[in-house]
Amino acid sequence: MPEIKETTYLKDLWNEQHARELGDNHLALLRYRSNLLGADLRITNFGGGNTSSKIDLPDPFTGTPVRVLAVKGSGGDIGSITESGFALLYLDRLEHLKELYRGEKYEDEMVRYYPLSAFGENRVAASIDTPLHAFLPFTHVDHLHPDWAIALAASANGKRKLDQFNKEFDRTIVWVPWQRPGFELALLIERAVKENPGVEGLILGGHGLFTWGMTQRDCYLNSVHTIDQMGEFIQQHQAKKSSQFGGVEHSPVQDRKAIATQILPALRGTVSSNRRVVAHYADDDDALAFAGSKWAKELSSLGTSCPDHFLRTRVSPWFIDWNSAKEDVPALKNRIHNEVAVYRVGYKKYYEEWATSESPKLRDSNPSVVVIPGLGLFGFGKNKKEARITTEFFINAIHVMSGANALEDGKVSHPLPQARTAEQSKQFTEFHNYVALPRSEAFRIEYWALEEAKLQRMPAEAEFSRKIALVIGGASGIGREVALLLGRRGAHVVVADFDQTGASKVAEEVGGHSSTEFVAATAVDLSSSQSLAEAVRFTISKFGGIDIVVNTAAIYPVPGPDGELSEAQWAKTFLVNVTGNYLLARQTDWVFNDQSLPVTMVLTSSANAVVPKKGSEAYDTSKTALNHLIRELAIKLSPHVRVNGIAPATVVAGSTMFPRDRVMQSLQKYGIKFSESETTEDLRGKLADFYAQRTLTKRPILPQDCANAIVWLAGDQSGKTTGHVIPVDGGLSEAYLR
Repeated sequence: MPEIKETTYLKDLWNEQHARELGDNHLALLRYRSNLLGADLRITNFGGGNTSSKIDLPDPFTGTPVRVLAVKGSGGDIGSITESGFALLYLDRLEHLKELYRGEKYEDEMVRYYPLSAFGENRVAASIDTPLHAFLPFTHVDHLHPDWAIALAASANGKRKLDQFNKEFDRTIVWVPWQRPGFELALLIERAVKENPGVEGLILGGHGLFTWGMTQRDCYLNSVHTIDQMGEFIQQHQAKKSSQFGGVEHSPVQDRKAIATQILPALRGTVSSNRRVVAHYADDDDALAFAGSKWAKELSSLGTSCPDHFLRTRVSPWFIDWNSAKEDVPALKNRIHNEVAVYRVGYKKYYEEWATSESPKLRDSNPSVVVIPGLGLFGFGKNKKEARITTEFFINAIHVMSGANALEDGKVSHPLPQARTAEQSKQFTEFHNYVALPRSEAFRIEYWALEEAKLQRMPAEAEFSRKIALVIGGASGIGREVALLLGRRGAHVVVADFDQTGASKVAEEVGGHSSTEFVAATAVDLSSSQSLAEAVRFTISKFGGIDIVVNTAAIYPVPGPDGELSEAQWAKTFLVNVTGNYLLARQTDWVFNDQSLPVTMVLTSSANAVVPKKGSEAYDTSKTALNHLIRELAIKLSPHVRVNGIAPATVVAGSTMFPRDRVMQSLQKYGIKFSESETTEDLRGKLADFYAQRTLTKRPILPQDCANAIVWLAGDQSGKTTGHVIPVDGGLSEAYLR
């Protein structure tokens, strides 16, 4: 094990007192070690790597202690794993699998034996890396994907540089050539350890790092110190370089965030041609340095190296060669629409070249990462979290490329150290010391039957998964219920309201049902075109576009003592209730056009639109105008946009249009007895019950009732309905169509 000394970049987070409190709970200690390692993305990426321990447990049949391998289950993340996330397997059964192994050509068939090796009632799916941990003769093993280690692993001179590292830091880390994760690699690393007594770790060519220890603490320290020392080694080389990635070709654009917002709907719509995706934009220093560099185009074409990386980033990102000094934003949009076909053709060619009759079907020929000089990176996924992680994975790849470039010394020997044979070496591609995996190997992982099986085990996506909703009026009443219902059904939701504090509270509620990454809140003034435009841009900046627009906001002007409205009240009622909806449609129209995806807009009218009443002329006629505006917008925005509305009877519960004063005025107006000592909610209940008696169903109309109708209109089940206003009035006969 390495001599324990102060680290330069990483911190030793191990708390010995906490570890002692866990006592002899081996799984708890493994979980603790794993969580510490996974908490730092410099140590391993999200979902990447594996940790394991070999422990003695009483056999559930005999009670006799048996040796058991506890290893991170398939699809888990060591940063967040709990004790229930580890697969438990009989170690002797895994050892026996060596006798059943028929060779590399048949290694995938070994996976079917892992469930048969499960210990007790443990049903956690075992990772493909299970035998890699089982066959190493160490009690505790870490397999991690730190960028610094992968930079060595992906360098054309990596093996020679590893020798230099070992000498400089007095270490014994052994190089193992590239081999796809699986049973064959498990045998290779077992052999490497046997042939190198005293070895402290392994660098897997083009892949990652293995470290170990005889105690949990030793294993943790070995991992942290090895990675930290590799960081020192890489940084020493980078300090000697005058520039990254060949130098700057395109400087960061000053207003890049605004430009990103302008192009995201077009970009998202383009890469959603197969299925919708959600976006994440990154313009940090690493993203900008890479995207604007002289070597960005060539390195992008090579793609990533570590298997965990390109499972999300695909075999390579889409590089859009935009020059902000010579081309404007419309020109960039034209590039997006016109050049994506080249990427798709290239991806399909890659699939067709390496697919066999047993390969899974082509999933999606669109990119999941887009690189644009001057702007940075755009990542896409089925939800915001996946989009963010995909972007982070390519940032990891950038770090790897940067490290490999830094290690370049002009001395590349062939065959490359990543290759097991001279013939295989010809399949690898090298650019300024960075070595990318052969396309054949990339395909074998991206379309691995075992990875496909992992995808098939995932739960079905929710109804509004991959969709982005802007809910105006979302801080209370109907809007709040719409936001909550859409969130529960998988949508990404922006809660917008004049009351930003209220919107933020509702957003927090929505996040509790889905994820805090899937929701955001912003202020909006429905009477202001500029404010609406800002809310639209905010939504795009968060998630990449808009699929659903809902407006439940409106105002009800209260007459003065003489029972009359002022001209200003009349004008503002129409400004908010009618013009505001028109402005909303106008401010979102460009988004819908750029996306070219089917979207929905649902506006909130009222039963009052067809039921005239004394004293509410402004509100009633504004809703009548809105009814016709819905029909006009349905025609104007077709065929991509469906526009519908709902017409509720009076909704008292949770409505900001029914403050205490107005409720009391209404109760007086209708001769309903009440006491001023009653709570506002009790008063609202009396008024709601009164209104309910005027309907056929005799039941109050609740915000949830309206939300159900709105969400139905926003979804695919109403896909052939547009230009209609759906009553939600409990059977209000005065409002029947005539």
